[in-house]
Amino acid sequence: MIPLFIEALTKRLSKNLPGKSAQRKMMITPNRFPTENQENEGIPASILLLLYPLEGEWFFFLTKRSQDVEHHKGQISFPGGVVEKNESKMNAAIRETNEEIGVDKDVIKIIGSLTPFYIPVSNFHISPYVGWTEEKPHTRVQDAEVKRVFSVSINDLVLEKNLKTKKDFFSNKSVKVPYFDLNGETVWGATSMILSEFKFILRNMK
Repeated sequence: MIPLFIEALTKRLSKNLPGKSAQRKMMITPNRFPTENQENEGIPASILLLLYPLEGEWFFFLTKRSQDVEHHKGQISFPGGVVEKNESKMNAAIRETNEEIGVDKDVIKIIGSLTPFYIPVSNFHISPYVGWTEEKPHTRVQDAEVKRVFSVSINDLVLEKNLKTKKDFFSNKSVKVPYFDLNGETVWGATSMILSEFKFILRNMK
């Protein structure tokens, strides 16, 4: 039997998504990169927002990247990576989740996707997928890419107190960086943009 939450979320994901309006809330300001005419640019890559139930709540996985990866060293991200030749974007999200955090491919059920977007700093075009498992799956970290994997409840994601802003410097220029404070980790950049859209959807499910 499919849980009511998953049924409602699947239905909502099939409708119009908030897209850029939700993603833009988590963009660094002033923006350092052009944002127009980039829908089809970049190397195709996919991520998976994988939900699972535990003790009456729903959780999803985030990873802290190792210092050995080429892009986004030490940052918080979803399991994901580059789409291989002749591979669908959805299958790439499932494969990368299996490779990075060890979740068995057979237990993952994809229910929809979020709005794709381009990341200039790494030249990736990200396609975010949403899936779920019937129970908390076993995980096994791939040390070369992932330092650790941790879980966040959707209840923590939607709390406004966990949405914060900090000042930082990029290219010797002062900027404001919006971020989510989740499990003591600072979640910003592309991951926070995906979570911003997901948060909007969670708070507006009918």
